[in-house]
Amino acid sequence: MSGIALIICFLMAITLMIMAISKWKIHPFISIIGASLLLAIVAGLPLETIPATIGKGFSSIFASIGLVIIFGMFIGLILERTGAAVRLANAVLRVVGPRHPQLAMLLIGWIVSIPVFCDSGFVIVNPIRRSLAQKTGVSSVSLTVALSAGLYVSHVFIPPTPGPIAAAGMVGLENNLMLVIAVGVLVSLFALVPAYFFSMNVGKRVRSSEDDEVSGTDEYEKMLADCGELPSTAASVLPILIPVVLMGFGSVAALLPLPKGIGALAAFLGKPVIALIAGFLSAIPLLYTGGRKVSLYDICQDSLKTAGPIIFITAAGSVLGQVIVEAGFIQYIKDNAQLMSAVGVFFPFIIAAVLKSAQGSSTVAITTTAAIMGTFGASDSMMAALGMTTPFAASLIVMAIGAGAMTVSHANDSYFWVVTNFGKLKVQDGYRTQTLLTLIMGVSSIVGIFLLSLIFL
Repeated sequence: MSGIALIICFLMAITLMIMAISKWKIHPFISIIGASLLLAIVAGLPLETIPATIGKGFSSIFASIGLVIIFGMFIGLILERTGAAVRLANAVLRVVGPRHPQLAMLLIGWIVSIPVFCDSGFVIVNPIRRSLAQKTGVSSVSLTVALSAGLYVSHVFIPPTPGPIAAAGMVGLENNLMLVIAVGVLVSLFALVPAYFFSMNVGKRVRSSEDDEVSGTDEYEKMLADCGELPSTAASVLPILIPVVLMGFGSVAALLPLPKGIGALAAFLGKPVIALIAGFLSAIPLLYTGGRKVSLYDICQDSLKTAGPIIFITAAGSVLGQVIVEAGFIQYIKDNAQLMSAVGVFFPFIIAAVLKSAQGSSTVAITTTAAIMGTFGASDSMMAALGMTTPFAASLIVMAIGAGAMTVSHANDSYFWVVTNFGKLKVQDGYRTQTLLTLIMGVSSIVGIFLLSLIFL
C-alpha cells in the first residue's frame, strides 16, 4: 500500500484509537495496541513480520527510558509525602512576596510540578492558595487560574515529569535531557506570560463560592501543623537540583578536552538514569527528618503503581510508531518533504492537540505523538521527513508535542475536575477559566516554538 491510501489508513487508525479511549472507555494501552495491530494488517505488512514489529517497538521503551520514568516518580512522591514540595512553595512565596499573589502562585506551581504530577501538585499547594486569597483579598479564581497554569506548564514541558521525559527519549534525546530541560524552561515563558495576564483579569469576570466565604481557620497553618516539621529548603531542592547539575556537567564535559578518566566519569554521571538515581538517593534523608516515619517501601510501591501504566502506554505508543515506519508511511512523507517541511512543528502540535482534546490525558497525548514522530537520528522517521534532524530541532518537537498536549483541558481531563473542585468553581465557569486558559497557553506556546524554529533552524 502506498500514497493516499496509507494516509487514510493512518487517519483511520488514529480515529479508531481516539474513539476506543474516549467513547468506548477502553484502556489506552489496549486501544493503542489494537489500533497498531489493525493498521499493520490493513497496511499490508507481511503477517509473519508483525509480531517482531510489535516486539521491537515495545521493548525499545524499556531499554531507553523505563528506569528514568521510575526514578523520576520516586523523587516526586518523596517530595510530596515528606512536605518538601510545601517547603519549596514556601521558599518561592518568601521571594515573590504576598504583594504579587498571582505571580507567586504561578511560580510555585511551575516549580512544584517539575517533579510532581500537576493533579497532586494542585492538591498540595491548594491550602497555600486559599490562605493567600484570605490574607490578600485577591480573587480566589485569579489565584486558582495562576496555580493551575504554573503546574500545567511544567507538566507538559519540563523533565523529569513523565510525559516530557518519555517524549525526549522517544525522539532520541534520552542522553540530552539537559537540553530538553533548558528549552522547556525557555518555552515555558511563552505560556506563563499570557497565563499571568489572563489570571490577573479573569477574577473580574468569574467568581467562585470561595470569594464569598469568611473563614476563621487558616488552612495553610492547619496544613503546616499536620505536616509537622518541614525539611529545610536546601534539603528539599537537592533531589531536583542534583540530577540537573549532573546532566549539565555531563553535557558540558562532552564538549571539553578532559582527561580520559574524568571524561568517562562525567559521561557516566551525566546519563539521565544515573543522575536521577543520584537525585533519588539525595531524597531518601527527607524520609527521616523531623521525626517523620515515611516508609520508603510504600513510596516505591506507590511510585511503581503510578509509573507502570505510563511506561506501558508509552511502550504501546512506540509500537504504533514502529508500525507506521514499517508500513511505508514515512517514505510517502519524504516523497512529499517540501509540503511537510512547511508544516514543521505544527504537525506534532495538531496530532497531540487532537489526542488531548479527544481523550483527556496529556501524558497519553504526549507519548503517543512522540512515538509517531520517531527519533531524530533515524532516516526512516517522521522527524527526518520534517527535516528535524538535530538535537535542538528534536527538542522543539518535544515542546510542540507538549503544547498540543495542553490544548485543551475540559470535562474528560482529570485535571479539569481537580482545578474546578478544589477551586470551588461551577462547571460552566471551569470552561471559562481552565479550558480557555489551556487554549491560550497552548496556542501562545506553539507560536513561540514556531518563532524559535524560524530563528534557530
